[in-house]
Order: sequence, then structure tokens, then C-alpha cells
Amino acid sequence: MRGAVAFPFVALLLAGCSANAPHRATRAVALSPPSELTLGWRTDFSRHSVPFNEIRSGGPGKDGIPAIDHPHFAPADRIDFLRPREPVIELTLRGETRGYPLQILIWHEIANDDIRGAPVAVTFCPLCNTAIAFDRRVGRKTLDFGVSGNLRNSDLIMYDRETESWWQQFGGEAIAGSYTGTRLRQLPARIVAWADFRRRHPNDLVLSRQTGYERPYGQNPYVGYDDVSQPPFFPAAHSGDHRFAPKERVVFLERGRDAAVIPFSALARRHRLSVKVGGRDLVVRFTGTVTSALDQAVITSGRDVGAAQVTENGKPVPFDEPFWFAVAAFRPHVRVIR
Repeated sequence: MRGAVAFPFVALLLAGCSANAPHRATRAVALSPPSELTLGWRTDFSRHSVPFNEIRSGGPGKDGIPAIDHPHFAPADRIDFLRPREPVIELTLRGETRGYPLQILIWHEIANDDIRGAPVAVTFCPLCNTAIAFDRRVGRKTLDFGVSGNLRNSDLIMYDRETESWWQQFGGEAIAGSYTGTRLRQLPARIVAWADFRRRHPNDLVLSRQTGYERPYGQNPYVGYDDVSQPPFFPAAHSGDHRFAPKERVVFLERGRDAAVIPFSALARRHRLSVKVGGRDLVVRFTGTVTSALDQAVITSGRDVGAAQVTENGKPVPFDEPFWFAVAAFRPHVRVIR
């Protein structure tokens, strides 16, 4: 573990880090899971789509990092613990917008919520910088998600409490258990600066610090983690892919089997790009000033890293802003747009 990590909680936190598909049979990989991964689980490990030697413990066990299951909110104009440039996940669904501050999700990684009858999971893996929202419905069932304590390619593995299947946060696909091969539907969430959120949505709801847990919200337990040239804490596949530095931020776009990335450095220079991915015409914009949640000990002191917006025909669509190493690990044949 690098000395830059400043807080004792990090030993626990290191765990964190398309339409609903029907269950489909997957070819079993000839590798049994080690007992240290399976102890205390009721997962159907006979079904899995990845080798178990790609999965490792991040430190704590199941729910060692507690998901937020009963989120409390307050109107944006009554929130007083956020500073103007702080990063907030913005999610608009069924005509309602909600904000989820990274200063809270960095300690919990998953918030199970419901927006006007639509069950959602808002997730953040600090090790990959992946802020992704999913629809929690699979067929006629609604799933509740927790943090498994395991990682693959340094990315958060979630689990559903109904079947204890394991789900890769990057891509939202179940990789072990009865739901293996099923993919969650990603929702059009994005990271914005708090000042921009509050200006546009003064009366909309924002996740509050009333989580039921005592955490030093506003502090970053991964001080200096987003040093662009440094590798992640845990191994990741294709680490020799040097098209970009390991922790270069990129805009990741995926439609069907077509995937593309735009490095933030190129987007900041050009401000607006029109790209075609999977036959869809997308517009990618560089927007505003946003603080990195993974730079300084106090998130408000972090450097400005900017943010992105992706639209199709003027409407927001799903995308992500991960570190490059995560894209190289999970989508090694990704197309690069500069």
C-alpha cells in the first residue's frame, strides 16, 4: 500500500472499489473458486463467466463497506456541507433529478434508491473512478445491492442480496451466481460540480449525510490516488497498454459491441466532439470545473479535472468517466478518439 493513503479506513475501503438480458447459459470456466472467496456466501458458484483467479479480496468481507439502503435527502437549497466545485453524481429519471455527492459515496460505494417508482443503484468505485447508475430491476424482480469486498481488475464487484450473484460494476454484468450473463441497464448519470447542480436544480433532492453511519464525509481516504502516471493499488489486465497513462481520465462510450474512449485532455482542448458509436450519433462536451475526489486529503482542496456531458438528439445518454487502466482491462479493443 502506498504511503500517500492517509486514513486508517482505507483498509476497508479498498474493497470498493442495454436492456435487462434474460438468464443465459454460460460456459463454466474450469477453475474452482478458492475458499477464502466463497466462505459465507450462498452464491451458485457453478455458474460463472470469468476465471476465479481474476477475482481477489480487497480487504474486508461482504458488506465491510456498507451500502446505503435507506437514503435520506434534502432539497439542494438547504444543503450546506458542499462547496461549489465538489463532484456530485447527477441522475435524472422520470422527470426528477437527484444528486449524490462523491464525498458520501466514496465511503459507501452503492446507494440503493427509488425515484418515482423506479428502483436504482447509484454506484462509485474510487479505485477506477467509475460513477455509474443502474436500474435495479431484472425481469419482474427488483434487486438490492451490496459491496462484496472483492475486486476484479481493481473494480468493485457488487452482489445482489436476493441470490448473492456477483456483478461487475464496470459494465453492470453478473459474473458469478444464478444471474451470470445478465446485464443491468445503465442510466444516464454524470458527474457535475455542486454549484452547477444547485443552480439548475435548487429544489431537487440531494443525498444527505444522515446515512446511519459515522464517516469523515468530505475527506478523501485515497490521497494522491489519481496521480495520472501511477498504477492502481490492485493488478489489472492489460497493464502494458500504454496508449494513455494508467489514470488518465477518459470518456467511455459503449453501444452494443462498439466501444470508444475520448481522453479528457483531447476533450478539454476541443470542447465538443461528434462521434458515432454503435450506429448512434453522440455529442460529447467538456463542461465546467469539477474537483477531483481522489487528489487531496480534503475533497474541496482537490485539483480541477473537469467533467463531460454526452447527449443524443439533445437528450442525456449513459456514459462513464473511468481511469484508462479500467477501460484497457475490460475493453482492450476499445477505439480511441482524439
